[in-house]
Amino acid sequence: MLRIFALLLALLAAPCALAPSAMAQTRWVMATPYAENFHTLNIRQFIADIEQGTQGRLTIQLHNNATLLPMGAIKRGVQTGQAQLGEVLLSAYSNEDPFFEVDAVPFLAWTWPQADALNAVTEPFIRTRFERQGLTLLYMVHWDAQGFFTRTPMTSAQDLRGTRFRAYNNVTARLAELMGATPVTVQASEVSQAFATNVIQSMFTSAQTGNSVSAWDYTRYWYNVGGMRTRNAVFANTRALMALDEPTRAAVREAAARAATRGRQMAIEAETVMADRLRQRGMELPEAPERLMTDLRTIGEIQTQEWVQRAGTEGQQVLERYRAGLR
Repeated sequence: MLRIFALLLALLAAPCALAPSAMAQTRWVMATPYAENFHTLNIRQFIADIEQGTQGRLTIQLHNNATLLPMGAIKRGVQTGQAQLGEVLLSAYSNEDPFFEVDAVPFLAWTWPQADALNAVTEPFIRTRFERQGLTLLYMVHWDAQGFFTRTPMTSAQDLRGTRFRAYNNVTARLAELMGATPVTVQASEVSQAFATNVIQSMFTSAQTGNSVSAWDYTRYWYNVGGMRTRNAVFANTRALMALDEPTRAAVREAAARAATRGRQMAIEAETVMADRLRQRGMELPEAPERLMTDLRTIGEIQTQEWVQRAGTEGQQVLERYRAGLR
């Protein structure tokens, strides 16, 4: 089960996934806001596959952990050619289009079969929206299951009333409001500092992110409620992609297909691996109380209807197709 992690962790020992080939004709830059997590490991292998598949005709320099561009600037940076490749949390761009946040609606798709079904229905809409902006969607990968990181035990959603709750998109901000908490926008690279300075007191995120930000230093409990499985999108500047010769473009597409398949398996593995690491660090992972789950499902239905209102006719069609496919 851990074979993919073991193989990809070896990449971190090298200063770059592959050394630039003397034959390189084109050099691209890629921006991602994340430090080392399974998404980043997957990207490093994606880059290695491209460089190997093109025999060095295309090399890619990765700038991770928001060292080139912050989350909110990556998509625009790729559109303008500041970088040729980018990775973003899709729902972080919900202000642009409600379709970018559909996978973040709580309890719309919280199991893997549901997440796969929602992905299949919504991917064409997202791809089309990227194309309109001069971008080519290469692949998307889900995050592992979401849960609440808290300093004290939770029995219901009301336990977070009055707390300062980390939000990273419009949906989690609305989730906070419906629980009576105060949403505070904090990106992944800023979470540790936000907890240390009491800017936030709780958050709703994956075990992977909890490990990345050393959540055990600031919280004691993680309640895995599933919640949703949001997606990261990896995309290219279309003009830069089309400037490549066809064999090189084919190598990029093939590497992207492998990254999508590999990333899904890594996300599934992360649910167990990262939860175990939280336990090893002394965190408690109690089962979510039924009252809490009831509260969250009620909130999820409210947010689903709110999303449909924002997404209009297309949103209603997507929701109907998605739910029909689950029967």
